[in-house]
Amino acid sequence: MTEHPIGELAALPRRAAVPAGMKVFTCPGCHAVTESDSLSDKCQFCATPLVADAAAMERVVPEAVLPFGIGREQAREELRKWTKSRWFAPSSLKKVTEAETFRGSYLPHWTYDADTVTEYTGERGEHYWETETYTETVDGETVERTRQVQRTAWYPASGTVGRFFDDVLVPGSTSVPEQQLDKLTPWPLPEAVPYQEEYLAGFRTVRYDVEPEDGLESAKRRMAPVIRADCTSDIGGDEQRVHSMSTSYSDVTYKLLLLPVWFLTYLHAGKAWQVMVNARTGEVIGERPYSPLKIAVACLAAALVVAAVVLVVMMNKSHHH
Repeated sequence: MTEHPIGELAALPRRAAVPAGMKVFTCPGCHAVTESDSLSDKCQFCATPLVADAAAMERVVPEAVLPFGIGREQAREELRKWTKSRWFAPSSLKKVTEAETFRGSYLPHWTYDADTVTEYTGERGEHYWETETYTETVDGETVERTRQVQRTAWYPASGTVGRFFDDVLVPGSTSVPEQQLDKLTPWPLPEAVPYQEEYLAGFRTVRYDVEPEDGLESAKRRMAPVIRADCTSDIGGDEQRVHSMSTSYSDVTYKLLLLPVWFLTYLHAGKAWQVMVNARTGEVIGERPYSPLKIAVACLAAALVVAAVVLVVMMNKSHHH
């Protein structure tokens, strides 16, 4: 799998902003013509898998794919476990595994490697103890006392830290909220294989709509807290303040990677709820409805327990008198 130097991007033509749904597939099965904005889909007439030629339509072609490791049945099983462990979920949620629509999709992600060197300035705080004198009144007399108080002395600090980042992962599609996708991590990235169209057959493959240059900015935001932690540990002492960080990035490379997710939409109380299953690790992420009745019953039960305890305490007290 090739990591591409970020400098090469300048040479790649920007993608024309074509309207969504512009990709035309001709089905090899029934020869129906379908339009889709995905790289792969199923023919709506005969369900034959359709796979587009990524090279013909994308500025950056996928370099790697993490194939589906969990089939539909196993995903359903993971969902069943997930709904069982949701104590407050309404009972109808236990039956949701029947009325759901499961869809396997490959989601585009960018991964970035970078060598970073950061110069920082800040302060190091050293703790020390001081003896403080204070007065208090004892039996009408004023008495002088002493106590130890911790103080912090601050000294200027500066230095340079370096770190190599490998495979910083950034979602390449805005179709699923980033904070939801982040919850599906960690992904077993070393298990990814070089991209081949065959893997996509039968699944929907979402096109990326985050350009690699913008993905790099997100990657740098993800690197920042790690670099900041490196700076504070380099400062040492008991407390640290970081005032400025100036980072230079070299040997920046990127690749486009497709990650497998089972999407599930289920209906509850007339509302559609979305659940995602990591198709490698079985991690389930989703929203669940809460049952007002179950919560009320639980609160009532808790209140009764408290009342019973109070009653026992009162009875014990009255026995002693």
